[in-house]
Amino acid sequence: MLEEGSRHGGGRGSPSASPGSCAGQMLEVPPGLYLGPDRLREAGTSAVLTVDSEPGFQARAGLEGLRSLFVPALDEPEADLLSRLDRCVAFIGQARAEGRAVLVHCDAGVSRSVAVATAFMMKTDQLTFEKAYENLRALKPDAKMNEGFEWQLKLYQAMGCEVDTSSAYRLQKVTEKYPELQNLPQELFAVDPTTISQGLKDDILYKCRKCRRSLFRSSSILDHNEGNGPIAFAHKRMTPSVVLATGRQAQCTSYFIEPVQWMEPALLGVIDGQLLCPKCNAKLGSFNWYGDQCSCGRWITPAFQVHKNRVDEMKVLPALGSQTRRL
Repeated sequence: MLEEGSRHGGGRGSPSASPGSCAGQMLEVPPGLYLGPDRLREAGTSAVLTVDSEPGFQARAGLEGLRSLFVPALDEPEADLLSRLDRCVAFIGQARAEGRAVLVHCDAGVSRSVAVATAFMMKTDQLTFEKAYENLRALKPDAKMNEGFEWQLKLYQAMGCEVDTSSAYRLQKVTEKYPELQNLPQELFAVDPTTISQGLKDDILYKCRKCRRSLFRSSSILDHNEGNGPIAFAHKRMTPSVVLATGRQAQCTSYFIEPVQWMEPALLGVIDGQLLCPKCNAKLGSFNWYGDQCSCGRWITPAFQVHKNRVDEMKVLPALGSQTRRL
């Protein structure tokens, strides 16, 4: 993760600037982590993380032991900073564990570097986004990350400060990147289970209830927090409902999954539509790139849902690739 240097540089140097005098100065937030311009000798920093459109830092005489990391990112709401946060946080954490002071900087010093520092505080101090950002802005009042980075850090918090690019977030970014949906990358799709003869331990195979064609595996199911139940649909009702009064919690009646290879012909060029069994054309569910609401009330974006009453669960034997029994 860290680029190798010859020796450790110095540790902490000058004291933190006061909140009112942070402009143009290196500011320590939290201890050992600095934001500000590239004035490395002021604080004895020996590791630098640049978050910018191009690498502006150049090694110079007397700083041969410096470790550096460049992370390409524009200061735009749609820029993908989230998928790079784990790498940034790991770089800072490793440098600090070695006793190095770390400088995080970007062009203006108020958005990208602030977002990375906030993510580091969230993970290491187990803070919410709001609390970490509040603490940082108390020390650096001119900090102002763009609204896209704020949204990404809230998602980072929801992920437990460990980015999961394999499921919901990956689908979200694909939806943004391919608005016309004419050329979907193959890595988007989960493998069609009919092309694999062997499953993982404790894997469950889901088959079309009508023709028994294998459709997807349990590893393709995207978990979501349960919604508010019937009350979440109150805006769609013209008159009060007895169901709402009972306060009963609705159960999820569909599986929300990542797209599988057999779905590709149905997904290209359209925003929403039906999901049909590729063998018998039985209706399995639906998809919508803008999202859809689960029966529990939770909104899922994008949504690829298969109704539970249209499929059967089959336990797979890893060694044989065969079904033991219907669940």
